[in-house]
Amino acid sequence: MSAAKARRSPLIATLLLAALALGGCTTSPPSDVNNICKIFREKDGWYDDADDSRKRWGSPIPVMMAIMYQESRFRAKAKPPRKKILWVIPGPRPSNSYGYTQALEETWDIYQRDAGNYGADRDDFGDSMDFIGWYNHQSYRRSGIKKDDPYHLYLAYHEGQGGFNKRTFKNKQWLKDVAKKVSRQSSRYTTQLRSCEEDLKDSGWWPW
Repeated sequence: MSAAKARRSPLIATLLLAALALGGCTTSPPSDVNNICKIFREKDGWYDDADDSRKRWGSPIPVMMAIMYQESRFRAKAKPPRKKILWVIPGPRPSNSYGYTQALEETWDIYQRDAGNYGADRDDFGDSMDFIGWYNHQSYRRSGIKKDDPYHLYLAYHEGQGGFNKRTFKNKQWLKDVAKKVSRQSSRYTTQLRSCEEDLKDSGWWPW
């Protein structure tokens, strides 16, 4: 091996390890998913992504984050659990929902076309925030749900605007209980964000 190659090998290995480490930080969930300030301080760029979605679609950050919390606990590659065959053997998954938002492929395709975000990925946090903001905007337009109403926004998120308008959730007490949890989480995040948002806005820096 030449001296130049020998010098490059440790450098390449170091760069590969750094890339793997960065990839792990990107896809791993936050260490404390119940504290929105800690989430945004730990995950660089997440606050800006959430703020971009808020500005574009008018959906409050705590509402969008509470929905994402419920759907995936901020796991980038989350999938619904497999059904069991004979109570033991792993069977097929109940749907093709995936990622931070647990959006279905067909719903994601509609979002990409409607929002003009054709390169969006379901395991990308920024794209997922934009999706939730877009979806809440559709619930506002089609179902008249206020954008700061996490309880009814989650019901529409789960049932679709058509299902919500038909009140398909009416006899699903379990779903209404989950929507209440989303509402409580949104309230918790709202209180927390008030205490740290100014710092988050000022946390960016520029060399000029």
